[in-house]
Amino acid sequence: MAPDAVPDPSPESLREHRYEKLTWPEINLAIKAGKIPIIPVGAIEQHGPHLPLDVDMLLSTSVALAAGARVADKALVLPPLSYGYTGHVMDFPGTINIHYTHFIEHTLDVCKSLAYHGFKKMLLLNGHGSNMPNLDLVARRVNLETDAECGFTGWWRFLTVDPQFLPNWRESEFPGGIAHACELETSVYLHLAPDDVRKERIRSGQYSFHAEKSKFRYVDLFGSGPVDVTSWTASYTDTGVMGAAALATAEKGRRAFEEAVSRLGEFITEWHAVPAPRRKENHAARPTMPMPWGQADSLDMK
Repeated sequence: MAPDAVPDPSPESLREHRYEKLTWPEINLAIKAGKIPIIPVGAIEQHGPHLPLDVDMLLSTSVALAAGARVADKALVLPPLSYGYTGHVMDFPGTINIHYTHFIEHTLDVCKSLAYHGFKKMLLLNGHGSNMPNLDLVARRVNLETDAECGFTGWWRFLTVDPQFLPNWRESEFPGGIAHACELETSVYLHLAPDDVRKERIRSGQYSFHAEKSKFRYVDLFGSGPVDVTSWTASYTDTGVMGAAALATAEKGRRAFEEAVSRLGEFITEWHAVPAPRRKENHAARPTMPMPWGQADSLDMK
């Protein structure tokens, strides 16, 4: 079947939300329907004595797949990018680090491939905090170097959409109770894969510098101090646990997971309906050289 003979999308042809399960003609249909690829990004790194190494990959991928299934007519979920930027955690056995330049270029290549095929919007859904600065750069480069829009977020950020959710869910102190292998990650893992949690080893832990009660240096997934110092993880935690893991329950994990999935699906639905932005040329005379650094220089691209 020639590309120009591909039929209009139908509900039957658009039910699949897993990118890798489609054929190339079905990818054409998905592009025509304006589907938004969701790219889960994770890491393989230590999460204390009680959680497996795949926490960041499992949680981001599970949220993406569940949301994608709910809005399958608007989303496609890619296989996860499983390895992340984790150099500061290498003192703990099992952690796999990808150099930041390789991580950025690899993720960018995936996004640019999607843009090349014709997808105009895509979302990087992260599960590992230290990926965030690099994903910010990836998303910015996609937006400047292709004709597509790329957003990025951590899956846990969707728990802040409803201002009442976290206050009614969280039992741990702020800051520090939710950071790493913590109340949140342990709860969601208990919900998703309880048999893989070493329940008898669950213990809370904290950053050693939190004991100083500094106004400037503190860490939590839902808000950090005005100064960041990302040092070797093993220098401020003996177990690798940073947060109130002892407060975790499977029921709390179910509630957090459902909230994140629901809000991600809500965002995809909202963004799917938003028209693509267009650039506006403000030079008095049109520039006579290409845009520097490989950026898109065609006004028709945005």
